[in-house]
Amino acid sequence: MQAATGAILWIGSALDPLAALDAMARAAGFRDRTRIPSHLRAGGLHVEEVEV
Repeated sequence: MQAATGAILWIGSALDPLAALDAMARAAGFRDRTRIPSHLRAGGLHVEEVEV
């Protein structure tokens, strides 16, 4: 989730929060979380576990 706007950027399965950020980045076409543009990271990215 992009913390400043509350927009959910990705929902999926990952082993831990960093792996979730990497998976979200890859789904958006980036190599990994370090390549997420600064304007998206500026508001803060928040990883939250969702139980279904």
